[in-house]
Amino acid sequence: MKKYRRHRTIFYHFKSIRMAMLFSFSMLIVFALLTFLLISLNYTEETVLDNSIDYTTQLIEQVNADIDSYTDYMKNISALVTNNSDVKEYLFDKNLTREQQDELYSGILTEFETIMEAREDIYNIAVISSDGRYIINDGVDKLNEYVSLGDLDWYQEALFYPDETVLSSSHVQNLIKNNYKWVITLGKSIKNPYSGKENGIFLIDLNYSIISNMCESNSLGERGYLFILDKEGDIIYHPQQLLLYSGLKTERTEDVMSSKTDHFVTAEGEKSKLYTISTSEKTGWTVVGVAYTSELMKNKTKTQFMYILVAAILLIAAMVISVIISAGITKPILILKDSMKEVKQGHFENANIDYIADNEIGSLSKSFNIMTTEIKNLMEKNIYEQKQKRRSELKALQSQINPHFLYNTLDSIIWMAEGNKTKEVVLMTSSLARLLRQSIGNENEVLTIEQEISYIENYLTIQKMRYKDKLEFEIDVEKDIYNENIAKLILQPLVENAIYHGIKFKNTKCLLRIEGYSRENDIIIKIIDNGIGMSEEVLNHIFDEHKVNYKSNGVGVHNVQMRLQLYYGKNYGITYQSKEGEGTTATITIPKRVAQEENNEKA
Repeated sequence: MKKYRRHRTIFYHFKSIRMAMLFSFSMLIVFALLTFLLISLNYTEETVLDNSIDYTTQLIEQVNADIDSYTDYMKNISALVTNNSDVKEYLFDKNLTREQQDELYSGILTEFETIMEAREDIYNIAVISSDGRYIINDGVDKLNEYVSLGDLDWYQEALFYPDETVLSSSHVQNLIKNNYKWVITLGKSIKNPYSGKENGIFLIDLNYSIISNMCESNSLGERGYLFILDKEGDIIYHPQQLLLYSGLKTERTEDVMSSKTDHFVTAEGEKSKLYTISTSEKTGWTVVGVAYTSELMKNKTKTQFMYILVAAILLIAAMVISVIISAGITKPILILKDSMKEVKQGHFENANIDYIADNEIGSLSKSFNIMTTEIKNLMEKNIYEQKQKRRSELKALQSQINPHFLYNTLDSIIWMAEGNKTKEVVLMTSSLARLLRQSIGNENEVLTIEQEISYIENYLTIQKMRYKDKLEFEIDVEKDIYNENIAKLILQPLVENAIYHGIKFKNTKCLLRIEGYSRENDIIIKIIDNGIGMSEEVLNHIFDEHKVNYKSNGVGVHNVQMRLQLYYGKNYGITYQSKEGEGTTATITIPKRVAQEENNEKA
């Protein structure tokens, strides 16, 4: 039973059977297409990446092979020189005569000149003994007296590995005086045949640009590049070497040296890179190819676009077919659904269904027609009853306000009669008659703002007669809103409150000002006085029903607020601003006639 209910819950989650059918068809189609698409895209990406790795690996292995061939040639030269008996005799035989030394020196220089003429990529060639005897290049260059040969890393390494030819990382050669060039030094120790110890060194300073040209001649896309590391992970060559030395750029040398595979990809979004690694067994150097995956995947993007385009076309075609099929199946239900929408919007005259096939839906439509007719009758009856109820409530609220107003006005007449002010009594009595004729004699629920302003102007005239030494009033209402409607007897209770609870108890003459204007779809009417104001506590409870009495602040405010919100809705009504000793502002907000009609239609 629980499984059946769950099934119904999922099914009836959709707004229509057609939507359920479309959803089911769509899910099946989308699932199939997504499966195809994901397999295709992943296969394409993996294939492109594998091809890129293969290409880059072949490229850097070729560079490594070229470097190995180059260094092998240089090692052959070093072997030729270090095994030369004349070189050993010149460096280590301390019994040579001056003539013998000169003869050997000349022969070695000739050999050096031959080597340097044959290889323009050799900057310096030298043999140096530990006791200070040396030959450098053409014999003119001298050792730098401020540099100790024993302090040089490549020299120490050559002595530590006497059977090997060592290569240094790129550096500025400062061993030779006044000959400071950026080089890679190839060094090999020379064994002293007389002592059996490694007391000499042979060095060749190779032009750094040779390595640079080998790397730069190979392309890894528009932004890709190669760099070379030595055994210790120090950079021998990098196309942006100056930036690295100055700290403006960093390179993933630690990741390269610690990598257990011959490639890895960095996760840097659009700047993601493919690092491919090849380490030479001969030199110990590691050649690293760096390619931007965004460039490698250009073809992948085109291929993926074609896959997505084909999938989108198939999806659209499948969806169109699904729509056509589902439309034919669910057409009778849609007719019934449209009729229900009309009922929902209150359009009962368009709700009856003219024709539906003679089946289960047809039987349902007949029941629906009967139901809508009954609902229409009930709605009309309910609307009539609600109008009568609202009219009764408004009259009840109005009857609560009128006795209070009448009491205060008659009180003023009695006060003037006691003072034998006959003319004033006649004027006030006639004014009161006009007011009662407007308020009680007029049964309309609403008046124009012009009528309400006329009414309040008569009321203020009466009050000014009573408080001639305390009350002045101004009315500034835009004529553009005169023809707008307002609920009857709204302003008078608020003006009365302003006089009785704000102005009456102030020793100086006060000004009561009424302003009216429009703001977008609303009408704003303000009643402003510079009376004694209200405390924050009184202001916070101004709309409390228990505050409505004849002696406290807020007389009639609760009833007026109820009338406004009953007529216009909860978004409209009265707001108060007040400060003790400075005065009070009551602001009435009501909708314009067009906005009110729209709200009534929505309601």
